[in-house]
Amino acid sequence: HVQLVESGGGTVQAGGSLRLSCLASGFTASAGYMAWFRQAPGKEREGVAAIDNACAATYTYSVQGRFTISKDNVKNTLYLQMNSLKPEDTAIYYCAADSVNLQLSRSYTYWGQGTQVTVS
Repeated sequence: HVQLVESGGGTVQAGGSLRLSCLASGFTASAGYMAWFRQAPGKEREGVAAIDNACAATYTYSVQGRFTISKDNVKNTLYLQMNSLKPEDTAIYYCAADSVNLQLSRSYTYWGQGTQVTVS
């Protein structure tokens, strides 16, 4: 059974920072593929950042230079460091995982419950 649990969301002012965490259970982060997605009201779910089993990262253009995806293989945890946050970043952020490299595709098999990020 695979379970992904996000945490770290909250409300921050524009220009602030947040660090999201995704604790994976029943899934080995070091061997699999993981990503962060977000969905704002009335908008499609979009891939934000993805990381493969060699720690190569892919970002959507709008967050490049501001967000950093990383993982701790010992803790089996995925992270998203978000800096210079903008109101446009407001969304529910979801952690996703799969056994194949989907990068920013929306076809991941496993999903977390989401954590709300609000930038005012």
